Amino acid sequence: MVTAGVDLSTQRGKTAVAVVRWDGGSARVTDCFRPVDDGFVLDLVRGAAKVGVDSPLGWPDEFVRFLTDHAASTAEVRAGETGEEQRRRLTWRLTEQVVRAAGHQPLTVAADKIGHVAMRAARLLALLGAEQLPVDRAGSGVVVEVYPAASLKRWGFAHRQYKGAANTGARLALVEELCRRLPWLDLGLAADACRASDDALDAVVAALTARAAALGFGTAPTADQREQAAREGWIALPTCETGQLLAG
Repeated sequence: MVTAGVDLSTQRGKTAVAVVRWDGGSARVTDCFRPVDDGFVLDLVRGAAKVGVDSPLGWPDEFVRFLTDHAASTAEVRAGETGEEQRRRLTWRLTEQVVRAAGHQPLTVAADKIGHVAMRAARLLALLGAEQLPVDRAGSGVVVEVYPAASLKRWGFAHRQYKGAANTGARLALVEELCRRLPWLDLGLAADACRASDDALDAVVAALTARAAALGFGTAPTADQREQAAREGWIALPTCETGQLLAG
């Protein structure tokens, strides 16, 4: 199996990808680099069993409905609801509410700069859909939404303050811990890329999370949540230990 991870950004220079080939009791990172344009991401999806994308794949239903009503000048204020309560209701996707309840702190696509990244993701999903590739924002298709920091936390790794030049030391330590605790994972030249760039590191973690999702070791919406998740997107959090990624 081949899985891939995409640390998506609005800028091609800040977008990183990683490709992992799984073979029996080992795994090898065959590619890990940036910059990456839309065409390369599309090629990546075409050639992988599962691709983890670190970007929201949709917007909250309540937020979309509010914008539509506002554009038509038909937006209503709920009786007894304060402005703060309204903003909370509009801000969080269902999956973000679930992830927050599990102890993680995702950004909100409705009110943070990550919304710009989601616009690029939406374009990529539309292009993939036009090719009749199995795209499902809830995660059952070839693309699955991932959250690398939450994956690291679930697997017991340091998951904060490893991004940017100011946290180079922490990132170096995290890469060394990955190498020590995952001896079956051959980072190869990707090790240097991960030490130099948190974008590359997140792409590798996204590819590992994609493997978990592909094996059925990722959180998925319930039957009652499925329809909403198909519109808003769904963050797949790993439900397995790292050693179980070698299963299958």
